[in-house]
Amino acid sequence: MPARAHPGQVVGRVPLIRVAGSHREVGRAVGAATAPAIRAAVRAIDADVPPGRSRDDQLTLAALHRDATRATTAWLVDEIDGAAEGAGVDELELFAASIEEIWTVRPSQATGGEPVTGRCSDIVVGPPLTADGHLWVAHDNDLSPGSEDEIVAIEWRVTGEPVVLSLGIGPWISVGWNDAGLSLTGNELSPDDDRVGVPRLLMVREQLTATSLDEAVSMALRPDRASSYNTVFAWPDGGVANVEGSATAAAVTGLDARGTLVHTNHYICDAMVAHEADPGYARLSAVRYGRARDLLDVALPGSIDAAWLRSALADHATSPSICRHPVDADAGADPGVDRAAGWSGKTVFWCIADVTVGVVEYGLGNPCATGAGERRPYRS
Repeated sequence: MPARAHPGQVVGRVPLIRVAGSHREVGRAVGAATAPAIRAAVRAIDADVPPGRSRDDQLTLAALHRDATRATTAWLVDEIDGAAEGAGVDELELFAASIEEIWTVRPSQATGGEPVTGRCSDIVVGPPLTADGHLWVAHDNDLSPGSEDEIVAIEWRVTGEPVVLSLGIGPWISVGWNDAGLSLTGNELSPDDDRVGVPRLLMVREQLTATSLDEAVSMALRPDRASSYNTVFAWPDGGVANVEGSATAAAVTGLDARGTLVHTNHYICDAMVAHEADPGYARLSAVRYGRARDLLDVALPGSIDAAWLRSALADHATSPSICRHPVDADAGADPGVDRAAGWSGKTVFWCIADVTVGVVEYGLGNPCATGAGERRPYRS
C-alpha cells in the first residue's frame, strides 16, 4: 500500500454549474457564473507580460492564435466570446488569457517564490491489478493555493454533443468526462516548439466532445495545434491512450504489460525527450513519477481499488511529493511540503474515476484531507 495519508481537515465542496444551449449560450452562462475568476485572469494580463514584450505585443499574438482557431474550430472562439460577454470583459483579452503558450514561465525559471501553475500527477490502472477488474484513473491537480477557491464543476449540455462534466477554473478545463464514456486527464509539459495555432487549453474543450477514443486522440494530434499537454484518455472498454505531445511531434502509448500507466510533468517517451525545455524541473517531476511507479510495481493482482488510489494520491513519501503542499507550510508538521521544487503550489483538487462504469469521485483541496469526495455518474 502507499504510505499512510497525512491527516488534514475536511475541505469544502466543489460548486456545480449546469449550462445548456448553443456554444455561445453555454459560454455566456459559464462567464456569468465564474465572472470573478475570469476578470482576475484578464487583469493579470498587465502583470504577467513576459520580458521583452509589451501588452500590445501579447494581444497581437493572441489575435493570431484566435484567427487560427476560428479558421478551423469557430465554435471554440464563440464559446470563449460568450464567456467574455457573460463576465463583462473584452473578448480578445479573454482569449489572450486562454493561451498558455504566450504566458508560460518554466517552473525552474520562477523567481521570488511565485507559483507556477499546472503541475499534476496521473495514475491509471486496469486488470489484473484492480480488485473489480475495472479501469481506474486517479489524478491530482496542482495550482497556486489561491486557485483552490476558484475550482468549479461544470455540466455542459450542447445539442448534438455528448454531455460533459468538467473540473477547472472559469471556462478553462483541467479534467473532464463525457456521457459517451470518455475520461480525460493529463499533465502540463514544457515543450520547446510552441507556435501560433489552436491553444492547448481550448483543445481540451474540443476533445471532450469526442465519441470514441480514436476521435479524442485525433483531436489531440490536430496539425494546427499551438502546443500540447500530455493527455490521458481512457475508454469504458479498457482502452487507454497517453498522448505525450508538443506543437510539432507526439508519441502515443497505452497501458504497460501490468495494466498500468503513470505520468507527471516531463517527457518520458524516447521520441519526445528532445523536446523537454525545462530539464531542471523534469528531474523533480521524475521524483513524483518514480514514487507512483514504485507503488504500482509492488501492488499485487486484485489489490487496487478506490481506497488504494486515494492513498496513492495522498502520498507524502518523497520531496516533491505526489500530494503537494505550499512551501511556506511547517515542514516539521507537514511531510508534503515541496521545498525541493522551490514552488509554492499545492494540490487544489483530486479525482478518481471508475471508467468502466462511468462514475467519478472528486474533492477540493489535498487528497490527504479527511472525508469522502463528491461522487457523480457521467456515462449514459
